[in-house]
Order: sequence, then structure tokens, then C-alpha cells
Amino acid sequence: MGNVDTTIVVVPRERFSATRASLESIYEHTRHPFELVYVDGGSPDRIKAYLSRASRERGFALVRSSCILTPNEARNLGVSHVDTRYVVFLDNDVTVSPGWLERLVTCAEETSADIVGPLYLIGPAGTDQIHMAGGDLWFEGELEGRRAFHEKHRHNWRPVGEVADRLRREPVDYVEFHCLLARRDLFDRIGPLDESFMSSHEHIDLCLSVSEAGGKVVFEPESVVTYSPPQRFEQGDRAFYLLRWSEDWNDRSLKHFAEKWNVDPASLDGARRWLEGHRRRAYLGPFKGLDSLLAPVWTRKVAQRRAEAFPIDDDADMESAAAR
Repeated sequence: MGNVDTTIVVVPRERFSATRASLESIYEHTRHPFELVYVDGGSPDRIKAYLSRASRERGFALVRSSCILTPNEARNLGVSHVDTRYVVFLDNDVTVSPGWLERLVTCAEETSADIVGPLYLIGPAGTDQIHMAGGDLWFEGELEGRRAFHEKHRHNWRPVGEVADRLRREPVDYVEFHCLLARRDLFDRIGPLDESFMSSHEHIDLCLSVSEAGGKVVFEPESVVTYSPPQRFEQGDRAFYLLRWSEDWNDRSLKHFAEKWNVDPASLDGARRWLEGHRRRAYLGPFKGLDSLLAPVWTRKVAQRRAEAFPIDDDADMESAAAR
């Protein structure tokens, strides 16, 4: 479609059960013309059936892999099917609000930003709690040749009304992949997303790479999306979640970040604690003791399935090349 300048690429974040609510919010609240590529990696049968039906009815492209994908694997796979000026990465557990896409694109046009991020809320539908309003990154000193690294979410956990007068469009150091608009040609200039980041810090790596290349990251508060952390796990969710936040993937990601950006590993201890705490959400509910005992089994089975299914190119296929 000649007048379409944006493709939305939806990828799995940490569970599958939010798929329908997220996808339906896109079609309900998006008026700016768009194409959509949905990357589905290892979802349970009921989600596969829903996405196949939705892709036929809505006319979006469905790219499927039988195995679990890391976030950047899924995003790179999605980008390979994008030929519009902009690509918007959206996690499959995010719901959007009216005008969200128009405002991201307008911001990119008016500021010439390489990356634009919205105001991220966190919680159930209707929440006014801020997850992030752009972020700050900085390095300090050196310890045995490595720099200490720091990051900060602006206005984290503050009600929107409490800080509304401080929310304005402005350059920031980083935004997150819950929802992120990027110029498509950015990846021709800096290369694909780094797939060595398996669970963590991939958004920071991208934004640091853009800054290093002389680009710009901008926060646009008029665009609002909501990330809903899991409160319960449905069929297929927990095994995915435990692999997504496994110690192995977390350790590899943090180690790679430290080596790539010359960072003192000790300065990533806070991030490591957050990752460990987030993984423990998998044990929510009345059977948390049993769940904890079974976690290594679930994780091992999903990891084995993933290993057997690679390489991705041999396993992924385009179910529908149609676009909205």
C-alpha cells in the first residue's frame, strides 16, 4: 500500500495468554494506516489457531516458528518482512490507546528521531501508574579498566496525574521494547539487533548503538501504551516464561553487555536481582511449591525443543503475506 509508512511487528515477550487482548487493542485504537507482521514462536495450539484465524480475517502477515524465540531473534525475523519507512516493535502483552501510533510517527517526522518511545504505563487496563517516561543512562569511572554502568526509569511507579506537568516530548537516553518506533533504514546503518542478548538489556544496547552512531532517541508522552505483567499463567505460559527469564539466558545477556560496552559486571548486580525476582513471578498461585519443583523440568523441555528446531530459517514460514 503506497500510503502506508509504518509496519507494526508484534513479538512474544514472556507469555502467550495476553495475545488476543493485545492484538485486538491494536485494531481498535489505531487509525494511522499500518501493515502488521506478527511473529509467533512456540505458542500453544489455541493461540496458533487464534492467530491463523485472525491473520486471515485481518489480513496481516503471520510468521511462525515452532520453537521459542528470543526477543531479538523474533524482532529480526519480523524486520526482514518490513519495507516501510518506520517499524514499530510491540510486545504481545501490551495494549495501546487511541492515537498512539499517529503520535509516534508525528514525533519521528517532526524531530527526525531514529527511535521514539511512548509513555509506558504498567498494570491492568485503566491503570494510571507509570512504568517509564523515558530513561537515563550513564557510565562512571573505571575499575580494572571497566566502567560502572547506571540506568534509571523516569517517574517509575508514579501516577500520571502527579507528574503530568513534567511529561514532555524530549530527547532521552533510552526507551524500551514494550513499544518502540524505529526508522527502518536504521538497521541498514547499524546492523541487525544483537541476538546475543537473550533476555535482558537488548533495548539499552540498541539505544547506546544509536547514540554512538550519532542518532537520537526521543520520548513522546502523547503516545500511551500499557504493559500488563502476568498475574496468572495459562497453558503454555509458564514454560515459556521460565526459559525467557532463565538464569542461563540472563547470565549470557548480562555477560555480553558487560563485554560489549566495557562495563564492570558488579554494576549489573541490581539488574541481576531484578531478573531473579521477575522470574519468581512464575510461582504465583496456590501451587507455587509444586511449580517451583517442576520448573527445571519445564525449562529443560522447552530449551530442548528450541535447540532441536533451529536454525530459525529452516523452521519459520510466512503464513499470510497480506497486510492491512
